[in-house]
Amino acid sequence: MHDEKRVLWYLKKVPIFSDLGAEALTRLAEKVELREIQRRHVIYLPGDPGSSVFILNGGRVKVSKVTRDGKELTLLYCVPGDVFGEQCMIDGAPRQEMAEAVENALITVMDRGDFERLVAQHAQLGLKLVRILAMRRLELEAKIENLIFKDVNSKLADLLLRLCDEHGVEDMRGTLVALKITHQEMANLIGSTRETVSLTLAQFKRKGLIHTDGRKVIVSDREALRALA
Repeated sequence: MHDEKRVLWYLKKVPIFSDLGAEALTRLAEKVELREIQRRHVIYLPGDPGSSVFILNGGRVKVSKVTRDGKELTLLYCVPGDVFGEQCMIDGAPRQEMAEAVENALITVMDRGDFERLVAQHAQLGLKLVRILAMRRLELEAKIENLIFKDVNSKLADLLLRLCDEHGVEDMRGTLVALKITHQEMANLIGSTRETVSLTLAQFKRKGLIHTDGRKVIVSDREALRALA
């Protein structure tokens, strides 16, 4: 779909574009495309051309590594305003990861060449992109460290604490993780299995560290989780 006024409205809400002037945003709106992505639809797969950079405008997108035998490790979840697929800016090589909508999503698609020219023209945009890449590098290093050195209890405790920080809402029972996330998604985030995550969550529940409300988790004892993490 291409409604320039609608595209421009979304571009103005993207943090990485906050320093761009009205003229630059208007020119950008003429070149990009808005796409509605249905839940569970794959946006790109390993081996696909690295020809576009994406921005999430609404919904939630998962970026993950997938092995030939179907095992999956989630690298990150994108929320509205996030850039993803930016690795193609390095060398334009084919994708090495998969991006999938885990909720109905709205994304902005930008041609890599157009985005490179925009970055070259606006130093602040380039600086923000460098910071995004650096932050994701740090997050990836921390994930690798957790996978190698921590057991499931520690990794799951650490994940729950991060979810509280990013999506926590205070509740009379503790901190409610206001994010629909399945046991399989948790397993993919920490490099474990759904069965192991379910068993570990049940242990946390018996110890009074968490409560559950349907598919939602309420963290009751953050200090105890910190001790485990």
